[in-house]
Amino acid sequence: MAIKNKKIIKNKNKTIESRENRGMVPDFPAKLVQSLADEVARTVVSRLPSMIPHRAPRAKKTIKIESAIFLDTSAIIDGRVFDLVNLGVLTGTFVIPESILLELKHIADSQDMVKRERGRKGLALLDKLKKTRGIKVSHVPDKNGQGSPKEVDDKLIEIAKNQKGRLITCDYNLEKKASISGDLAININTIANHLKIKAVPGEALHIRVLHVGKDLTQGVGYLDDGTMLVVENASTDVGKDVDVIVSRVIQTSAGRILFSKKI
Repeated sequence: MAIKNKKIIKNKNKTIESRENRGMVPDFPAKLVQSLADEVARTVVSRLPSMIPHRAPRAKKTIKIESAIFLDTSAIIDGRVFDLVNLGVLTGTFVIPESILLELKHIADSQDMVKRERGRKGLALLDKLKKTRGIKVSHVPDKNGQGSPKEVDDKLIEIAKNQKGRLITCDYNLEKKASISGDLAININTIANHLKIKAVPGEALHIRVLHVGKDLTQGVGYLDDGTMLVVENASTDVGKDVDVIVSRVIQTSAGRILFSKKI
């Protein structure tokens, strides 16, 4: 009996050895195998995001606007720039940033009647410009968004610089600030001053007397550019056209004043 048991054990060992030699793996319970597979799958999935390289999002390229002309709020409300556009003096694409439109709307909604009328006038002029045939008007959002702490002028200067465009304004401080930043800034008031009539003493003019001057003997008229012309001894000529000769010119902080005598 002992010899028989030894043979059985010997045969069993040979069978196991034979399985190992053939690369066979002992059987495992199906539930254990499934549990191990699930655990491996969860580990791989959790580590996948860190294993996949992520590319940084590409920055959006700024779309270049050809011959861009930027109008600030003061130039829009002033209105003279639109006369230059209609004459063909200013050509290009007129760009209105979102911040300028919001500022105009805020002025148009003001409780102050004067501000409200100025704001509405500016919006009406912009709408007319947009509908004018042959003129390109572009509306662009602010690069930094509406919630940006930057002031409207700073946003306008930045976008004008990025687009290498011209900035049209009636604001002296904005003109200087833009020039310092490297922008091409054009002040409508500067253009108007260069176009003023250069009357000199001894020059003869034809003028309509509109009202009495500070001195009750004086009459006052205006040249086409708005320059005041004081006429001596013309208080009785209010409402009439008279010929005068310029006697002297005075430069004040408010502009030039011409004094003249009737011919």
